[in-house]
Amino acid sequence: MNALTIGYAVIGGVLPALIWLYFLLKEDSRCPEPKGMIASAFVVGMLAVAVVLPFEEWTKAAAGGQMNAVLLSWAAIEEVAKYAMAAAFILWRRAVDEPTDYVIYMITVALGFAAAENALFLLSPVASGSVAASVATDDLRFLGSTLLHVVASASVGFALAAAAMHRPHHRVAAVSIGLILAIALHLLFNVLIINAGNTPALTAFFLVWTLAVVFFAALEVLKYFEYRNLPNDTCPT
Repeated sequence: MNALTIGYAVIGGVLPALIWLYFLLKEDSRCPEPKGMIASAFVVGMLAVAVVLPFEEWTKAAAGGQMNAVLLSWAAIEEVAKYAMAAAFILWRRAVDEPTDYVIYMITVALGFAAAENALFLLSPVASGSVAASVATDDLRFLGSTLLHVVASASVGFALAAAAMHRPHHRVAAVSIGLILAIALHLLFNVLIINAGNTPALTAFFLVWTLAVVFFAALEVLKYFEYRNLPNDTCPT
């Protein structure tokens, strides 16, 4: 596999995630986050893929062919890893000073994770020279898997936002609930996608798109309550 193949896979993997990131940042245009922090969160998400791969390989071998156990363990590993990387490198920083910031940064980490994961999935069709397969893979992951990571990590972000002003043990409980929901959504999506036939796959896509609409609407509501008492040209401090 040469450098050109890897380059095409990386571009094909990163570009859809950047498109989603663009729309996310448009939603946050009134009080935008520092570009360096957004870039750092995106890179942290990409690095999380390298963290999860050995754990996923180990659990696949340990599961002994039990597909449900593999899917559950992979969903848990990926969701915990995204949150752990965000908590270790991003969420404690001074720039994260509003409840909505937790949602923004968790989604950005998720998009970085999806970008790296997409690139890995594209390596095989790109290396084989199958343009159609590469485009189909990229389109499906843009519409489905990438948005799944956004929705799952947004669950954790909203849980953190809800507990931002509470005591530490309340925040721990909120993160636990958010992670359980994220893992459940991730597992459900994977189970529906892997089942044979078009209906389960359509149900999975309908699920993530519906939740995405709900979560983005919830983000708008959260921002309204943050900004409602402020002049139009100011941000919370």
